Amino acid sequence: MTSDVHVDHLVIGAGFGGLGAAIKLDEMGERDFLVIEKDGGIGGTWRANSYPGAACDVPSQLYSFSFAPNPDWSASFSPQPEIEAYLNRVAEESGTLDRFRFGTAVVDAAWEEDQQRWRVSLSDGSTVVAKTVIGAAGGLSEPRLPEIEGIDTFAGEIFHSARWNHDVDLTGKRIAVIGTGASAIQIVPQVQKLAAHLDVYQRTAPWVIPRNEHKYTGVEKFAFRHVPLVQKLSRTAIYWGRETYVPAFTRMPKLAFPAKQLALLNIRRGIADPELRAKVTPDYEIGCKRILISNTYYPALASDNVDVVTERIARVTENSIVTADGTERPIDVLIVATGFHTTEQPIAEHVRGKGGQTLAKAWAEQGQVAYKGTTVHGFPNFFQVVGPNTGLGHSSMVFIIESQLAYITDALRTMRSHGHATVEPRADVQAAWNADLQRRMQRTVWNTGGCASWYLDDQGRNTTLWPRSTFVFRQLLSRFDVAAYDVTPSSPSADGADDRKKVSA
Repeated sequence: MTSDVHVDHLVIGAGFGGLGAAIKLDEMGERDFLVIEKDGGIGGTWRANSYPGAACDVPSQLYSFSFAPNPDWSASFSPQPEIEAYLNRVAEESGTLDRFRFGTAVVDAAWEEDQQRWRVSLSDGSTVVAKTVIGAAGGLSEPRLPEIEGIDTFAGEIFHSARWNHDVDLTGKRIAVIGTGASAIQIVPQVQKLAAHLDVYQRTAPWVIPRNEHKYTGVEKFAFRHVPLVQKLSRTAIYWGRETYVPAFTRMPKLAFPAKQLALLNIRRGIADPELRAKVTPDYEIGCKRILISNTYYPALASDNVDVVTERIARVTENSIVTADGTERPIDVLIVATGFHTTEQPIAEHVRGKGGQTLAKAWAEQGQVAYKGTTVHGFPNFFQVVGPNTGLGHSSMVFIIESQLAYITDALRTMRSHGHATVEPRADVQAAWNADLQRRMQRTVWNTGGCASWYLDDQGRNTTLWPRSTFVFRQLLSRFDVAAYDVTPSSPSADGADDRKKVSA
């Protein structure tokens, strides 16, 4: 019988958040940890989303760890393969990969009050007992499939954008893409080049501004590599430039008027047909949904082999899609680009805190809530990276991740130095934090812009985005505020028995 594996810290996920957590734990001397990842390697979102045209819409210099700059980006917006390669290189150089276990998912994570430990059952049949759990599963990790009648009867090839089937040859096929979000606008121009015919099913038109991309020259790459200050200044300038967007999202949507005119010009440049222009022009305020960037999306929609379909999908048959007006469009391949579970994180079903209550149950009535997007009342020693209300509509999530990691590592340092066995945010503090968030959210374009987006849950609450500047977020998480927490002292027996088995990835 295999004995339990005991570690100080268990990290869930190996994307930016999980890898960053491993590196920062190792740096601070907390080396007794295990990182588990359900997929086969490092990368998270940037490993899973390998569809044609996949790229970041945040500038490369900002979309990387501040402690691991990359002088070799090919352009100002990084393509997916480069980001995945960057993360793998950082992982290799960090010296932490011996504590990663891939192809392993959480089946059940239960807080044991008497032991003051988390007992985590894994998909490989093993059990890990940990003092703390750092959840870095990510907000864009579990694809959301549409609930369409008959979709399970489709006889052709069908796959989600985040589960791209590279074995399928799309050349000369009749293809349908469902969705017009961030993934779809990158996929459509690539698929259009190959398809005999492409139907793009649009429920809501996105706002798309031009992609002002710059290819880095050899001279620039040389400067980034040999004069680090150049790259640091570039990153700083991009960061503060992005922060100037915040008021247009959070307080004064009218400030986005220039961006709206740019998006409308993008439509006019890419599409000549007035009827198609009207179809793809949004009827809500810019910024209400994520603003997308592309120079090729509108020209692709205007191509002779593409139809934009705005009628509601009624059902899918073995070889076609039927819309509400009765029109049947035959297809060979169905590509689903309908996003991810963001307002109801799937991992929440598997995490059970005090009294055995799951995180999903705790969030069922009030929506996703956490203190500082990182800790949750009722779940001692559980830390989230990219938790509730930490998402951004304007800048790099890596900045948020690093801010949270600083808070988490300071929490662990505080627990060590003060002999705390557990830390758990007080209910009143968590409630006050989230009441302030939702109060601020009322005046944002995300709530007032007249759209339905994945930012909002079923009750219309925005539990996804951060409604203030990122430097404010960093300041608020700059130190672990232990006074906001209920703590319990360590007991002599809490550090584990003599038969403790150390981690072996």
